[in-house]
Amino acid sequence: MDHTLSPLKREEDAQEERLRPLSLSEFQGKEEIKENLKVFIRAARQRGEALDHVFLSGPPGLGKTTLGSIIAHELGVELRITSAPALEKPKDLAGILTTLSPRSVLFIDEIHRLKPAIEEMLYVAMEDYVIDWIIGQGPSARTVRIPVPPFTLVGATTKAGKLATPLVSRFGITFHFNLYEKEDIIKVLRRSARILGLSVEEPAFDLLSSCSRGTPRIANRMLRRARDFAEVYGKGVITPQIVRLTMDRLGIDEAGLEAHDRRILDTIITKFDGGPVGAESLAIALGESVDTLEDFYEPYLIQCGFLQRTPRGRIVTPRGYDHLNIPPRGKDSDDETQRFLF
Repeated sequence: MDHTLSPLKREEDAQEERLRPLSLSEFQGKEEIKENLKVFIRAARQRGEALDHVFLSGPPGLGKTTLGSIIAHELGVELRITSAPALEKPKDLAGILTTLSPRSVLFIDEIHRLKPAIEEMLYVAMEDYVIDWIIGQGPSARTVRIPVPPFTLVGATTKAGKLATPLVSRFGITFHFNLYEKEDIIKVLRRSARILGLSVEEPAFDLLSSCSRGTPRIANRMLRRARDFAEVYGKGVITPQIVRLTMDRLGIDEAGLEAHDRRILDTIITKFDGGPVGAESLAIALGESVDTLEDFYEPYLIQCGFLQRTPRGRIVTPRGYDHLNIPPRGKDSDDETQRFLF
């Protein structure tokens, strides 16, 4: 099978990289996180020490990887990026740790997927800047402690609850990313439009932000798709009319819901009587993975008030019924929803 990227895909990746902020001043939104990071980074630089280990959690596309790169840039140190699935054996992690420069940043994505043996090695490395390595086999085997340079681990995950408590406790700095507010998404769009040299009418930014799911990555993707339609139908200018055309052609409604979002709500209503339904049962009915359902689709549906997670499962709210123009289950539906909320 040919895994070579198409020219279009390479161009998309190159544009995505162009839009990635390189400093805290360029990073839009998340003011509290940025202000605290400025203090921690400045203090670490003044002491000439490695920054304390940083834990970043939250839905995908909100800038966790970007922030990891920015931390290294602001510290003025080397950045090494990997992901937990790529670390198959302890020697993979050992090979990275022993070749780091002093005070450098190691970014591990999907850190909740680390294998137990690698996680245990990381415990000691994070705390004491050494790794325990076993030499020999059987009765003659012995453990050797190998020093590693002081470093900063930046761990990112979409599933904070799946991390082992001993690992989480070793992070001195913890930030959780929520979906972006509309005003911050507009800031992201304005910056991206400026970098790409796009002509965008001001009301179009507001409309684009409404269909970006509170996620910068999606906002930038929508901006590029609107640019495509603007070049073909609008003389290169992104107007509200062009954005509406883009949304219509991509199946995105006025609340920013895509076809699959509406299918999730419709499935819960039609196949599970509006809920409650467990994540696994819902994922099977949709032909979707539980991880994708929980990490990508549900956060936005919950933020919009269309879906509720309860101890017994997912429930479509009255607002969700209204959005799909489906009559509620009955006069007791509101009471039933409230009963499962807590």
